Amino acid sequence: MLEEKKEIFEKLTKKTDRYFSLIRISPNIFTLSSLIFAILSFIFLIKNKLIFASIFFIIASLLDWLDGKIARATKKVTKIGAYLDTIVDRYVEGIVLLGFLFLPLPKFIFPSSVWIFLALFGGLLTTYSKAAQKEKGLLIKKSKFSLAGRGERVILIILSMLLGIFNLSLTTYLIFALAIISNFSALERIFFAILKYL
Repeated sequence: MLEEKKEIFEKLTKKTDRYFSLIRISPNIFTLSSLIFAILSFIFLIKNKLIFASIFFIIASLLDWLDGKIARATKKVTKIGAYLDTIVDRYVEGIVLLGFLFLPLPKFIFPSSVWIFLALFGGLLTTYSKAAQKEKGLLIKKSKFSLAGRGERVILIILSMLLGIFNLSLTTYLIFALAIISNFSALERIFFAILKYL
């Protein structure tokens, strides 16, 4: 859903572009730095310190947003940078979701580990389905409505940490929601990839 509103966000942040253009650090440094903060978030998840885990994951997410903004503002957009960004994004999500396995999350229908796995699987498949579509030379046709992309997944992960500070049951429910919508989004992409050929 947020992907459809991307142009609105771009307009809102356009005034900041001149400040981003002054940054002389490579955008790839910001990309790789997000990985470091994701690892820190993972460490605090293991220790069940959700406040710090949330803070570091929010920083990782902001760095992920900044790398693209800086690359465009400094005219340093490259295929390598875009590729690195996509790979690091998957690592960041994977590392943080792995950290959730160490939390004493209550069961909801199935053990929480099932929902964590499905959330990770759905996120990976959402990305892979798009990459496979390009690789196989299928016409890329997007749906007018997309339930969840990277932005929505990040927001759900942040909320699951923050609400878990007060009640770990809320974390389980949000991970369950993440598992459902990320897999639905993957299936949606697969459907629109093959729709023209049915």
